[in-house]
Amino acid sequence: MRHLSFALLIYLLLIDRSALGDGPDFSISERAKQIHRASYVWDGHNDLPWALRERNDLRIEKTDLNNEPKLHTDIPRLRAGNVGAQFWSVFVPSKTRHTGTAFQTTIEQIDCVYALVNKYPDVFEIALNSNDVQRIRSSGKIASLMGVEGGHSIENSIGKLKELFARGARYMTLTHGDTLDWADAATDDSKSDGLSAFGEEIVREMNRMGMLVDLSHVSPATMSDALDITTAPIIFSHSSAMSIANHPRNVPDDILRRVRSNGGIVMINFFSGFVVPESAKNMKDMFGVRREFEKEFGSDSDLAKNAMLKWRSSHPIYPGDALIVVEHIDHVVKIAGVDHVGLGSDYDGIEVVPKGLEDVSTYPLLTELLLRKGYSENDIHKIMSGNMMRVLKACEGAAKP
Repeated sequence: MRHLSFALLIYLLLIDRSALGDGPDFSISERAKQIHRASYVWDGHNDLPWALRERNDLRIEKTDLNNEPKLHTDIPRLRAGNVGAQFWSVFVPSKTRHTGTAFQTTIEQIDCVYALVNKYPDVFEIALNSNDVQRIRSSGKIASLMGVEGGHSIENSIGKLKELFARGARYMTLTHGDTLDWADAATDDSKSDGLSAFGEEIVREMNRMGMLVDLSHVSPATMSDALDITTAPIIFSHSSAMSIANHPRNVPDDILRRVRSNGGIVMINFFSGFVVPESAKNMKDMFGVRREFEKEFGSDSDLAKNAMLKWRSSHPIYPGDALIVVEHIDHVVKIAGVDHVGLGSDYDGIEVVPKGLEDVSTYPLLTELLLRKGYSENDIHKIMSGNMMRVLKACEGAAKP
């Protein structure tokens, strides 16, 4: 997801909060704080690089990550949330494939992550493998990995896929919201009934290099085809459970069962439009609606943006609260097992979040809520970071460079 206007965000929040009342008890016990501090959070997807591009046009010198209150992410709040490893999304819009700029813009986003790390070397360090993550964590820094969000970034080129890996990208989401020549998206029409032969070749090449295959955003047929082909565990870097919230961006139960046998992980998204059932119902067609407006009025036109805002005003996103995110975690645990779930917030790429999960400082609340549901300290550490470490190590072990 990407940002809407600040005015619309406030409007939606004010409308939806009116129905919430005082809400549940979100106090955090000392035990939960101690458990949370004893490990760290490894989040699967944060869109800060694109948010900074939209605000500052890649001028990193204008960014002050010591105080960015209009974003979900800054350094003090990362520390408060005990974020120890982060996949930064190097997202570029799907429409860039029509202008021949997808690959180059992705390179610029990778450069943005390196620039941030270079600006704050006492806080961040680039990680390229599991050993790097462990070493960086032991130094007290935040291990910074990168994920490509959408196969449009490789412009139908295995060579460009290899280049992105060489520059540090360690996962690629096979599609974003739009179907590609070689892979079907969850929120668009089908071209290949899953993966084409070239799509299968891409998955095999990612396995060979040790690049994580990310199935967020793809159709169930693409999920299934990738699981048939892959020789390494897959990830869903920022997806949730379809049985809880019926949105096509979420993962159906039959795929969750296959995630267990594959050894992969589903990292739960925090966007209210995907995780709150009534909001997911309202947002089910949002990608297609946006595509139609952009086709009618032009992808960057004010007419398209205004038409989308009008549509959104009649399709409200109810924020819900952090308990719904725990429901998604719990459902994945019941179907796939506790070794196959993690966190993929989508912060700074989403505009409405559940109450209690307003930014990257709030992860300790999930530890508290999981404790209340009876999760053990060991299982909580798996969910927060241990499962992702296991998956990355397995992917590296399956590689054949």
